Amino acid sequence: MNPQVRPGLTAHVVGVTKPTLRRHGAATSRSHLSSQRAVRGAGMFAVPDLDEVVAAAKTLGIHLGPDEAVLYRKYLLQHLKSLDEFVQSRMEETPPPVTYAARGPGHRPSAEDDPLSAWMWKCEISGAEEGPLAGKTVSYKDHIAVAGIPMTFGAAAMEGFIPDVDATVVTRVLEAGGTIVGKNTMNGLTGGFGFGGAIGDYERPKNPHNPEHVPGGSSSGSAAAVAAGEVDISFGGDQGGSIRIPAAWSGNVGLKPTFGLVSHFGIGFGSDQSIDYTGPMTRTVEDAAASLEVVAGYDGLDPRQSREVPEHMDVMSGLAEGVDGIRIGIVEEGFDSAEEDVTELVMAAADSLADAGAKVSTVSVPAHLQVSKAAMALGPEGSRAAFDTGFLGVYARTYYPASIIAAVHRMRTMHADLLNPRTKLNYLVAEFSRRNFHGQVYAKAQNVRSSFIKAYDTALADVDVLLMPTCILKAPKYDPPTGELEILEDGMNLAAFKAARNTQPFNYTGHPALAVPCGKSAGLPVSMQLIGRMFEDPLLLRVAYAFQQSVAYDDIIAVTA
Repeated sequence: MNPQVRPGLTAHVVGVTKPTLRRHGAATSRSHLSSQRAVRGAGMFAVPDLDEVVAAAKTLGIHLGPDEAVLYRKYLLQHLKSLDEFVQSRMEETPPPVTYAARGPGHRPSAEDDPLSAWMWKCEISGAEEGPLAGKTVSYKDHIAVAGIPMTFGAAAMEGFIPDVDATVVTRVLEAGGTIVGKNTMNGLTGGFGFGGAIGDYERPKNPHNPEHVPGGSSSGSAAAVAAGEVDISFGGDQGGSIRIPAAWSGNVGLKPTFGLVSHFGIGFGSDQSIDYTGPMTRTVEDAAASLEVVAGYDGLDPRQSREVPEHMDVMSGLAEGVDGIRIGIVEEGFDSAEEDVTELVMAAADSLADAGAKVSTVSVPAHLQVSKAAMALGPEGSRAAFDTGFLGVYARTYYPASIIAAVHRMRTMHADLLNPRTKLNYLVAEFSRRNFHGQVYAKAQNVRSSFIKAYDTALADVDVLLMPTCILKAPKYDPPTGELEILEDGMNLAAFKAARNTQPFNYTGHPALAVPCGKSAGLPVSMQLIGRMFEDPLLLRVAYAFQQSVAYDDIIAVTA
Protein backbone atom coordinates (compact mmCIF):
# COMPACT_ATOMS: atom_id res chain seq x y z
CA MET A 1 0.00 0.00 0.00
CA ASN A 2 1.33 3.42 -0.88
CA PRO A 3 1.50 5.70 2.16
CA GLN A 4 -0.81 8.68 2.32
CA VAL A 5 1.39 11.77 2.28
CA ARG A 6 0.56 15.22 3.49
CA PRO A 7 3.26 17.94 3.59
CA GLY A 8 2.45 18.67 7.23
CA LEU A 9 -0.41 18.83 9.68
CA THR A 10 -1.29 22.25 11.04
CA ALA A 11 -0.25 22.66 14.67
CA HIS A 12 -3.28 23.41 16.78
CA VAL A 13 -4.78 23.09 20.21
CA VAL A 14 -7.78 20.85 20.62
CA GLY A 15 -10.26 20.49 23.43
CA VAL A 16 -8.17 18.11 25.49
CA THR A 17 -9.79 16.94 28.69
CA LYS A 18 -7.71 18.30 31.52
CA PRO A 19 -6.37 15.63 33.85
CA THR A 20 -6.38 15.72 37.59
CA LEU A 21 -2.84 16.70 38.41
CA ARG A 22 -1.10 14.24 40.67
CA ARG A 23 2.14 16.03 41.34
CA HIS A 24 2.49 16.46 45.07
CA GLY A 25 3.13 20.02 46.17
CA ALA A 26 2.97 21.44 42.62
CA ALA A 27 2.38 25.17 42.31
CA THR A 28 -1.09 25.87 41.03
CA SER A 29 -0.85 29.54 40.03
CA ARG A 30 0.41 30.45 36.57
CA SER A 31 2.48 33.59 36.01
CA HIS A 32 0.87 36.33 33.93
CA LEU A 33 2.40 38.83 31.58
CA SER A 34 2.61 42.30 33.05
CA SER A 35 0.43 45.04 31.65
CA GLN A 36 3.49 46.59 30.03
CA ARG A 37 4.36 43.35 28.21
CA ALA A 38 0.76 43.07 27.06
CA VAL A 39 1.23 46.24 25.01
CA ARG A 40 1.93 45.05 21.49
CA GLY A 41 3.08 46.63 18.29
CA ALA A 42 1.40 46.14 14.95
CA GLY A 43 2.53 42.51 14.95
CA MET A 44 3.07 39.68 17.42
CA PHE A 45 5.77 41.10 19.66
CA ALA A 46 5.42 42.88 22.99
CA VAL A 47 6.86 46.40 23.00
CA PRO A 48 9.24 46.81 25.95
CA ASP A 49 9.38 50.10 27.82
CA LEU A 50 12.64 51.67 29.02
CA ASP A 51 12.54 49.93 32.40
CA GLU A 52 12.16 46.52 30.73
CA VAL A 53 15.10 47.22 28.41
CA VAL A 54 17.29 48.20 31.35
CA ALA A 55 16.20 45.16 33.37
CA ALA A 56 16.72 42.75 30.48
CA ALA A 57 20.17 44.17 29.81
CA LYS A 58 21.07 43.78 33.48
CA THR A 59 20.28 40.05 33.40
CA LEU A 60 22.89 39.81 30.62
CA GLY A 61 25.49 41.68 32.67
CA ILE A 62 24.98 44.90 30.66
CA HIS A 63 24.35 48.11 32.60
CA LEU A 64 22.64 50.90 30.65
CA GLY A 65 22.37 54.52 31.69
CA PRO A 66 19.19 56.52 30.94
CA ASP A 67 20.44 58.03 27.67
CA GLU A 68 21.87 54.70 26.53
CA ALA A 69 18.60 52.95 27.27
CA VAL A 70 16.66 55.34 25.06
CA LEU A 71 19.00 54.77 22.11
CA TYR A 72 19.21 50.98 22.60
CA ARG A 73 15.42 50.76 22.85
CA LYS A 74 15.04 52.68 19.58
CA TYR A 75 17.16 50.20 17.63
CA LEU A 76 15.84 47.21 19.58
CA LEU A 77 12.32 48.04 18.39
CA GLN A 78 13.54 48.28 14.82
CA HIS A 79 15.04 44.80 15.07
CA LEU A 80 11.93 43.36 16.71
CA LYS A 81 9.75 44.84 13.97
CA SER A 82 11.99 43.26 11.32
CA LEU A 83 11.91 39.88 13.09
CA ASP A 84 8.14 40.10 13.41
CA GLU A 85 7.78 40.73 9.69
CA PHE A 86 10.00 37.73 8.98
CA VAL A 87 8.05 35.39 11.26
CA GLN A 88 4.74 36.42 9.70
CA SER A 89 5.98 36.32 6.10
CA ARG A 90 4.70 33.63 3.73
CA MET A 91 8.08 32.19 2.81
CA GLU A 92 7.92 28.52 1.93
CA GLU A 93 8.96 26.03 4.59
CA THR A 94 9.36 22.38 3.69
CA PRO A 95 8.82 20.09 6.69
CA PRO A 96 9.33 16.34 6.49
CA PRO A 97 6.17 14.70 5.13
CA VAL A 98 3.67 13.22 7.54
CA THR A 99 3.01 9.77 6.10
CA TYR A 100 -0.08 7.70 6.84
CA ALA A 101 -1.76 10.95 7.86
CA ALA A 102 -5.29 9.52 7.97
CA ARG A 103 -5.35 9.34 11.74
CA GLY A 104 -8.12 9.94 14.20
CA PRO A 105 -7.76 12.11 17.30
CA GLY A 106 -7.64 9.25 19.78
CA HIS A 107 -8.61 9.71 23.43
CA ARG A 108 -7.31 9.96 26.96
CA PRO A 109 -8.05 6.62 28.60
CA SER A 110 -10.16 6.36 31.71
CA ALA A 111 -8.84 4.91 34.95
CA GLU A 112 -10.75 1.70 34.22
CA ASP A 113 -9.14 1.48 30.79
CA ASP A 114 -5.66 2.17 32.21
CA PRO A 115 -5.25 0.38 35.55
CA LEU A 116 -1.45 0.80 35.56
CA SER A 117 -1.63 4.54 34.70
CA ALA A 118 0.73 3.80 31.82
CA TRP A 119 -1.00 5.81 29.08
CA MET A 120 -1.28 9.52 28.37
CA TRP A 121 -3.22 9.01 25.18
CA LYS A 122 -4.57 6.10 23.14
CA CYS A 123 -5.08 6.09 19.39
CA GLU A 124 -4.82 3.82 16.36
CA ILE A 125 -2.62 4.79 13.42
CA SER A 126 -2.15 2.00 10.90
CA GLY A 127 1.01 1.77 8.83
CA ALA A 128 1.89 -0.26 5.75
CA GLU A 129 -0.01 -3.49 5.20
CA GLU A 130 3.28 -5.44 5.04
CA GLY A 131 6.65 -5.07 6.67
CA PRO A 132 8.88 -6.30 9.52
CA LEU A 133 6.52 -4.83 12.14
CA ALA A 134 3.23 -5.83 10.52
CA GLY A 135 0.87 -7.02 13.24
CA LYS A 136 2.91 -5.33 15.99
CA THR A 137 1.52 -2.57 18.20
CA VAL A 138 3.83 0.33 19.00
CA SER A 139 3.70 3.22 21.46
CA TYR A 140 5.95 6.13 22.38
CA LYS A 141 7.12 7.87 25.50
CA ASP A 142 5.41 11.25 25.59
CA HIS A 143 8.50 13.21 24.52
CA ILE A 144 8.35 11.77 20.99
CA ALA A 145 6.29 13.69 18.43
CA VAL A 146 3.40 11.93 16.70
CA ALA A 147 1.64 14.43 14.44
CA GLY A 148 -1.93 15.12 15.49
CA ILE A 149 -1.58 13.39 18.88
CA PRO A 150 -1.17 15.41 22.12
CA MET A 151 2.37 15.73 23.51
CA THR A 152 3.14 16.90 27.05
CA PHE A 153 6.76 15.92 27.79
CA GLY A 154 5.31 14.76 31.10
CA ALA A 155 4.51 18.36 32.08
CA ALA A 156 0.99 19.59 32.82
CA ALA A 157 2.09 23.04 31.63
CA MET A 158 2.20 21.60 28.09
CA GLU A 159 -1.41 20.40 28.16
CA GLY A 160 -3.23 20.90 24.86
CA PHE A 161 -0.14 21.03 22.64
CA ILE A 162 -0.42 19.07 19.39
CA PRO A 163 2.75 18.59 17.27
CA ASP A 164 2.59 18.85 13.49
CA VAL A 165 5.52 16.54 12.68
CA ASP A 166 6.33 12.88 13.14
CA ALA A 167 9.59 11.83 14.73
CA THR A 168 11.77 9.70 12.46
CA VAL A 169 11.13 6.68 14.70
CA VAL A 170 7.42 7.19 14.04
CA THR A 171 7.78 7.50 10.26
CA ARG A 172 9.95 4.40 10.03
CA VAL A 173 7.70 2.29 12.23
CA LEU A 174 4.69 3.13 10.05
CA GLU A 175 6.63 2.35 6.89
CA ALA A 176 7.54 -1.02 8.43
CA GLY A 177 3.89 -1.94 9.08
CA GLY A 178 3.60 -1.13 12.76
CA THR A 179 0.35 0.12 14.28
CA ILE A 180 0.74 3.05 16.66
CA VAL A 181 -1.60 2.73 19.63
CA GLY A 182 -0.68 5.63 21.89
CA LYS A 183 1.65 7.72 24.02
CA ASN A 184 2.95 6.56 27.40
CA THR A 185 3.31 8.40 30.68
CA MET A 186 6.75 9.68 31.62
CA ASN A 187 7.58 10.63 35.16
CA GLY A 188 8.08 14.35 34.86
CA LEU A 189 9.64 16.75 32.41
CA THR A 190 13.34 15.95 31.87
CA GLY A 191 12.92 12.93 34.13
CA GLY A 192 13.27 15.39 36.96
CA PHE A 193 11.62 13.26 39.60
CA GLY A 194 14.45 10.76 39.78
CA PHE A 195 14.73 7.33 38.20
CA GLY A 196 11.90 5.59 40.06
CA GLY A 197 9.07 6.52 37.73
CA ALA A 198 6.74 7.16 40.63
CA ILE A 199 6.35 10.92 40.86
CA GLY A 200 5.14 13.23 38.14
CA ASP A 201 2.45 15.66 37.01
CA TYR A 202 0.13 12.74 36.27
CA GLU A 203 -0.99 9.55 38.01
CA ARG A 204 2.02 7.38 38.84
CA PRO A 205 2.57 4.31 36.64
CA LYS A 206 2.55 1.07 38.60
CA ASN A 207 4.97 -1.84 38.36
CA PRO A 208 2.93 -4.76 36.91
CA HIS A 209 4.94 -7.29 38.95
CA ASN A 210 4.02 -5.53 42.20
CA PRO A 211 2.00 -2.29 42.12
CA GLU A 212 3.45 -1.29 45.49
CA HIS A 213 6.86 -0.92 43.84
CA VAL A 214 8.02 1.68 41.32
CA PRO A 215 8.35 0.68 37.63
CA GLY A 216 11.52 2.71 37.00
CA GLY A 217 11.77 5.94 35.07
CA SER A 218 11.62 8.14 33.30
CA SER A 219 10.15 5.85 30.58
CA SER A 220 7.85 4.53 33.27
CA GLY A 221 4.58 4.21 31.36
CA SER A 222 6.33 2.50 28.47
CA ALA A 223 7.86 -0.08 30.81
CA ALA A 224 4.57 -0.81 32.57
CA ALA A 225 2.59 -1.12 29.33
CA VAL A 226 5.13 -3.44 27.71
CA ALA A 227 5.53 -5.66 30.78
CA ALA A 228 1.76 -6.01 31.11
CA GLY A 229 1.38 -7.00 27.45
CA GLU A 230 -0.64 -3.89 26.59
CA VAL A 231 1.71 -3.06 23.69
CA ASP A 232 4.39 -5.03 21.85
CA ILE A 233 6.99 -2.29 21.45
CA SER A 234 7.39 1.09 23.12
CA PHE A 235 10.09 3.60 22.26
CA GLY A 236 11.45 5.25 25.38
CA GLY A 237 14.09 7.88 26.03
CA ASP A 238 17.38 7.35 27.86
CA GLN A 239 19.52 10.16 29.30
CA GLY A 240 21.03 8.35 32.28
CA GLY A 241 19.26 5.00 32.19
CA SER A 242 15.66 5.97 31.51
CA ILE A 243 15.10 3.06 29.11
CA ARG A 244 17.24 0.47 30.85
CA ILE A 245 16.24 1.19 34.47
CA PRO A 246 12.48 0.79 33.87
CA ALA A 247 13.23 -2.20 31.64
CA ALA A 248 15.22 -3.74 34.50
CA TRP A 249 12.66 -3.03 37.21
CA SER A 250 9.63 -3.96 35.10
CA GLY A 251 11.12 -7.07 33.48
CA ASN A 252 11.57 -5.92 29.86
CA VAL A 253 14.25 -5.86 27.22
CA GLY A 254 15.48 -2.26 26.83
CA LEU A 255 18.06 -0.99 24.34
CA LYS A 256 20.07 2.23 24.48
CA PRO A 257 21.65 2.14 21.01
CA THR A 258 25.07 3.42 19.98
CA PHE A 259 25.06 7.22 20.05
CA GLY A 260 23.58 8.57 16.81
CA LEU A 261 22.52 5.20 15.41
CA VAL A 262 18.81 5.99 15.84
CA SER A 263 17.71 9.45 14.70
CA HIS A 264 16.55 11.82 17.41
CA PHE A 265 14.56 14.05 15.05
CA GLY A 266 11.19 14.98 16.53
CA ILE A 267 12.21 13.98 20.04
CA GLY A 268 12.63 16.57 22.77
CA PHE A 269 13.97 16.24 26.27
CA GLY A 270 15.49 18.83 28.58
CA SER A 271 18.84 17.07 28.75
CA ASP A 272 22.18 17.60 27.06
CA GLN A 273 21.85 16.22 23.54
CA SER A 274 25.20 14.43 23.73
CA ILE A 275 23.79 12.00 26.31
CA ASP A 276 20.25 11.66 24.89
CA TYR A 277 18.95 8.51 23.15
CA THR A 278 15.78 6.77 22.04
CA GLY A 279 15.37 3.02 21.71
CA PRO A 280 12.88 0.15 21.94
CA MET A 281 11.47 -1.56 25.01
CA THR A 282 9.95 -5.00 24.40
CA ARG A 283 9.16 -8.28 26.12
CA THR A 284 11.29 -10.36 23.74
CA VAL A 285 14.71 -9.93 22.20
CA GLU A 286 13.42 -10.62 18.69
CA ASP A 287 10.96 -7.70 18.92
CA ALA A 288 13.78 -5.43 20.10
CA ALA A 289 15.96 -6.61 17.22
CA ALA A 290 13.24 -6.07 14.62
CA SER A 291 12.54 -2.62 16.04
CA LEU A 292 16.18 -1.60 15.87
CA GLU A 293 16.58 -2.84 12.30
CA VAL A 294 13.57 -0.77 11.25
CA VAL A 295 14.57 2.54 12.86
CA ALA A 296 18.38 2.46 12.78
CA GLY A 297 20.34 4.45 10.25
CA TYR A 298 21.15 7.89 8.94
CA ASP A 299 18.23 10.17 8.01
CA GLY A 300 19.73 13.63 7.48
CA LEU A 301 17.48 15.31 10.05
CA ASP A 302 19.46 14.61 13.21
CA PRO A 303 22.67 16.69 13.25
CA ARG A 304 24.14 14.42 15.92
CA GLN A 305 24.48 11.58 13.43
CA SER A 306 28.10 11.32 12.32
CA ARG A 307 29.51 9.93 9.08
CA GLU A 308 29.99 6.62 10.93
CA VAL A 309 26.23 6.04 11.11
CA PRO A 310 25.26 3.51 8.42
CA GLU A 311 22.30 3.96 6.10
CA HIS A 312 20.88 0.65 7.36
CA MET A 313 21.80 -1.96 9.96
CA ASP A 314 21.22 -5.68 9.52
CA VAL A 315 20.17 -6.95 12.92
CA MET A 316 17.91 -9.94 12.25
CA SER A 317 20.00 -12.14 9.95
CA GLY A 318 22.57 -13.01 12.64
CA LEU A 319 20.25 -12.99 15.64
CA ALA A 320 20.09 -16.78 16.05
CA GLU A 321 23.77 -17.55 15.36
CA GLY A 322 24.45 -18.32 19.02
CA VAL A 323 27.36 -17.37 21.27
CA ASP A 324 29.83 -20.14 20.59
CA GLY A 325 33.25 -18.51 20.89
CA ILE A 326 31.90 -15.08 21.85
CA ARG A 327 34.07 -13.55 24.59
CA ILE A 328 32.09 -12.07 27.48
CA GLY A 329 33.79 -10.02 30.20
CA ILE A 330 32.14 -9.75 33.61
CA VAL A 331 32.97 -6.25 34.85
CA GLU A 332 34.00 -6.45 38.51
CA GLU A 333 33.17 -2.81 39.25
CA GLY A 334 29.64 -3.29 37.94
CA PHE A 335 28.79 -5.40 41.00
CA ASP A 336 30.01 -2.84 43.53
CA SER A 337 27.37 -2.44 46.31
CA ALA A 338 24.90 -4.67 44.42
CA GLU A 339 22.19 -6.49 46.35
CA GLU A 340 23.17 -10.10 46.97
CA ASP A 341 20.28 -11.62 45.02
CA VAL A 342 20.98 -9.30 42.07
CA THR A 343 24.59 -10.48 41.98
CA GLU A 344 23.57 -14.13 42.19
CA LEU A 345 21.03 -13.94 39.36
CA VAL A 346 23.30 -11.96 37.02
CA MET A 347 26.16 -14.38 37.64
CA ALA A 348 23.78 -17.28 36.97
CA ALA A 349 22.91 -15.64 33.64
CA ALA A 350 26.62 -15.46 32.83
CA ASP A 351 26.88 -19.18 33.60
CA SER A 352 24.00 -19.87 31.21
CA LEU A 353 25.84 -18.02 28.46
CA ALA A 354 28.98 -20.01 29.24
CA ASP A 355 26.97 -23.23 28.98
CA ALA A 356 25.74 -22.02 25.58
CA GLY A 357 29.33 -21.73 24.34
CA ALA A 358 30.47 -18.25 25.31
CA LYS A 359 33.96 -17.73 26.74
CA VAL A 360 33.30 -15.94 30.02
CA SER A 361 36.02 -14.18 32.01
CA THR A 362 36.34 -11.38 34.57
CA VAL A 363 37.62 -7.93 33.62
CA SER A 364 38.31 -4.74 35.55
CA VAL A 365 37.40 -1.24 34.40
CA PRO A 366 38.30 1.10 37.32
CA ALA A 367 37.02 4.12 35.39
CA HIS A 368 33.50 2.66 35.63
CA LEU A 369 33.20 4.00 39.18
CA GLN A 370 34.42 7.47 38.19
CA VAL A 371 32.60 8.24 34.95
CA SER A 372 29.40 9.44 36.62
CA LYS A 373 31.22 12.46 38.04
CA ALA A 374 31.92 13.71 34.53
CA ALA A 375 28.43 12.86 33.30
CA MET A 376 26.82 14.69 36.21
CA ALA A 377 29.07 17.73 35.67
CA LEU A 378 27.76 17.87 32.10
CA GLY A 379 24.14 17.71 33.15
CA PRO A 380 23.02 21.07 34.56
CA GLU A 381 24.53 23.41 31.96
CA GLY A 382 23.58 21.00 29.17
CA SER A 383 20.00 20.83 30.43
CA ARG A 384 19.82 24.61 30.70
CA ALA A 385 21.03 24.96 27.12
CA ALA A 386 18.46 22.41 25.96
CA PHE A 387 15.65 24.45 27.51
CA ASP A 388 17.03 27.66 26.05
CA THR A 389 16.90 26.18 22.54
CA GLY A 390 13.49 24.52 22.81
CA PHE A 391 15.01 21.04 23.28
CA LEU A 392 16.02 20.77 19.62
CA GLY A 393 19.34 22.57 19.51
CA VAL A 394 20.90 25.22 17.30
CA TYR A 395 23.51 25.68 14.58
CA ALA A 396 22.77 22.63 12.42
CA ARG A 397 21.36 23.04 8.90
CA THR A 398 18.29 20.88 9.35
CA TYR A 399 14.54 21.23 9.82
CA TYR A 400 13.48 22.78 13.12
CA PRO A 401 9.90 21.95 14.27
CA ALA A 402 8.90 25.51 15.19
CA SER A 403 5.69 24.46 16.94
CA ILE A 404 7.58 22.30 19.45
CA ILE A 405 10.30 24.87 20.02
CA ALA A 406 7.77 27.65 20.63
CA ALA A 407 5.67 25.52 22.98
CA VAL A 408 8.71 24.58 25.08
CA HIS A 409 9.90 28.18 25.16
CA ARG A 410 6.50 29.45 26.28
CA MET A 411 6.39 26.84 29.01
CA ARG A 412 9.87 27.76 30.26
CA THR A 413 9.40 31.52 30.21
CA MET A 414 5.76 31.76 31.32
CA HIS A 415 5.27 28.76 33.59
CA ALA A 416 8.68 28.10 35.18
CA ASP A 417 7.04 27.73 38.59
CA LEU A 418 5.30 24.61 37.29
CA LEU A 419 8.58 22.89 36.43
CA ASN A 420 9.43 19.98 38.69
CA PRO A 421 11.83 20.52 41.61
CA ARG A 422 14.74 18.60 40.07
CA THR A 423 14.58 20.73 36.91
CA LYS A 424 14.47 23.91 38.98
CA LEU A 425 17.53 22.73 40.89
CA ASN A 426 19.36 21.99 37.64
CA TYR A 427 18.57 25.52 36.47
CA LEU A 428 20.03 27.00 39.64
CA VAL A 429 23.12 24.78 39.48
CA ALA A 430 23.63 25.77 35.83
CA GLU A 431 23.27 29.47 36.62
CA PHE A 432 25.82 29.43 39.41
CA SER A 433 28.10 27.08 37.49
CA ARG A 434 28.21 29.67 34.70
CA ARG A 435 28.75 32.53 37.14
CA ASN A 436 31.56 30.81 39.00
CA PHE A 437 33.31 28.71 36.37
CA HIS A 438 32.42 30.60 33.16
CA GLY A 439 31.80 27.51 31.03
CA GLN A 440 34.84 25.57 32.20
CA VAL A 441 32.79 22.86 33.91
CA TYR A 442 30.80 22.06 30.78
CA ALA A 443 33.86 22.24 28.55
CA LYS A 444 35.86 19.88 30.74
CA ALA A 445 32.94 17.45 31.03
CA GLN A 446 32.82 17.25 27.24
CA ASN A 447 36.57 17.14 26.78
CA VAL A 448 37.37 14.28 29.18
CA ARG A 449 34.82 12.01 27.49
CA SER A 450 37.43 10.44 25.22
CA SER A 451 39.44 9.10 28.17
CA PHE A 452 36.40 7.24 29.51
CA ILE A 453 35.52 5.93 26.06
CA LYS A 454 39.09 4.62 25.83
CA ALA A 455 38.77 2.85 29.20
CA TYR A 456 35.83 0.76 27.96
CA ASP A 457 37.31 0.32 24.48
CA THR A 458 40.46 -1.09 26.09
CA ALA A 459 38.40 -3.71 27.91
CA LEU A 460 36.45 -4.43 24.71
CA ALA A 461 39.71 -5.09 22.85
CA ASP A 462 40.10 -8.29 24.88
CA VAL A 463 36.44 -9.34 24.99
CA ASP A 464 33.47 -8.88 22.67
CA VAL A 465 30.81 -7.94 25.20
CA LEU A 466 30.84 -6.57 28.75
CA LEU A 467 28.34 -7.86 31.33
CA MET A 468 27.11 -6.44 34.63
CA PRO A 469 23.80 -5.87 36.45
CA THR A 470 21.62 -3.26 34.76
CA CYS A 471 20.66 -1.99 38.23
CA ILE A 472 22.43 -3.00 41.41
CA LEU A 473 19.14 -2.99 43.33
CA LYS A 474 15.61 -4.23 42.64
CA ALA A 475 12.65 -1.91 42.26
CA PRO A 476 12.09 -0.06 45.55
CA LYS A 477 8.70 0.35 47.15
CA TYR A 478 6.76 3.47 46.30
CA ASP A 479 6.94 5.98 49.13
CA PRO A 480 4.62 8.91 48.36
CA PRO A 481 6.09 12.32 49.18
CA THR A 482 4.01 14.92 50.96
CA GLY A 483 5.16 18.15 49.32
CA GLU A 484 7.52 19.98 46.99
CA LEU A 485 10.55 19.71 49.26
CA GLU A 486 10.08 15.99 49.74
CA ILE A 487 9.76 15.57 45.97
CA LEU A 488 13.19 17.18 45.62
CA GLU A 489 14.58 14.90 48.33
CA ASP A 490 13.17 11.87 46.49
CA GLY A 491 14.75 12.95 43.21
CA MET A 492 18.14 13.36 44.87
CA ASN A 493 18.16 10.40 47.21
CA LEU A 494 20.84 7.74 47.27
CA ALA A 495 18.63 5.05 45.73
CA ALA A 496 18.16 7.20 42.62
CA PHE A 497 21.89 7.47 42.10
CA LYS A 498 22.39 3.77 42.81
CA ALA A 499 19.77 2.97 40.18
CA ALA A 500 21.84 4.72 37.51
CA ARG A 501 25.25 3.49 38.73
CA ASN A 502 25.66 1.08 35.81
CA THR A 503 23.53 2.83 33.20
CA GLN A 504 24.66 6.47 33.22
CA PRO A 505 28.25 5.75 32.11
CA PHE A 506 27.13 4.57 28.68
CA ASN A 507 24.95 7.59 28.01
CA TYR A 508 28.15 9.54 28.44
CA THR A 509 30.46 7.30 26.39
CA GLY A 510 27.97 6.35 23.67
CA HIS A 511 28.51 2.58 23.77
CA PRO A 512 25.41 0.46 23.06
CA ALA A 513 23.88 -1.02 26.21
CA LEU A 514 21.09 -3.59 26.49
CA ALA A 515 19.00 -4.51 29.54
CA VAL A 516 17.89 -8.16 29.55
CA PRO A 517 15.60 -9.78 32.16
CA CYS A 518 17.55 -12.61 33.80
CA GLY A 519 15.54 -13.65 36.85
CA LYS A 520 13.25 -12.73 39.70
CA SER A 521 13.73 -12.37 43.42
CA ALA A 522 10.83 -11.86 45.84
CA GLY A 523 8.61 -11.48 42.77
CA LEU A 524 10.63 -8.56 41.39
CA PRO A 525 12.64 -8.65 38.14
CA VAL A 526 16.44 -8.62 37.98
CA SER A 527 18.28 -7.61 34.82
CA MET A 528 21.71 -8.00 33.29
CA GLN A 529 23.23 -5.31 31.11
CA LEU A 530 25.29 -6.11 28.01
CA ILE A 531 27.63 -3.44 26.62
CA GLY A 532 29.39 -3.59 23.25
CA ARG A 533 31.66 -1.75 20.88
CA MET A 534 30.27 1.21 18.98
CA PHE A 535 27.74 0.12 16.32
CA GLU A 536 27.92 -3.54 17.42
CA ASP A 537 24.36 -3.36 18.73
CA PRO A 538 23.39 -6.50 16.75
CA LEU A 539 25.94 -8.53 18.70
CA LEU A 540 24.37 -7.55 22.01
CA LEU A 541 20.98 -8.68 20.75
CA ARG A 542 22.48 -11.93 19.47
CA VAL A 543 23.94 -12.67 22.93
CA ALA A 544 20.64 -11.73 24.58
CA TYR A 545 18.71 -13.98 22.20
CA ALA A 546 21.02 -16.91 23.00
CA PHE A 547 20.33 -16.35 26.69
CA GLN A 548 16.60 -16.10 26.07
CA GLN A 549 16.69 -19.45 24.25
CA SER A 550 18.73 -21.18 26.94
CA VAL A 551 16.52 -20.45 29.97
CA ALA A 552 12.85 -20.58 30.97
CA TYR A 553 12.43 -17.05 29.69
CA ASP A 554 8.62 -16.97 29.75
CA ASP A 555 8.75 -17.62 33.48
CA ILE A 556 11.23 -14.76 33.96
CA ILE A 557 9.05 -12.15 32.26
CA ALA A 558 5.67 -13.47 33.44
CA VAL A 559 3.56 -10.99 35.39
CA THR A 560 1.93 -12.77 38.31
CA ALA A 561 0.82 -9.83 40.49
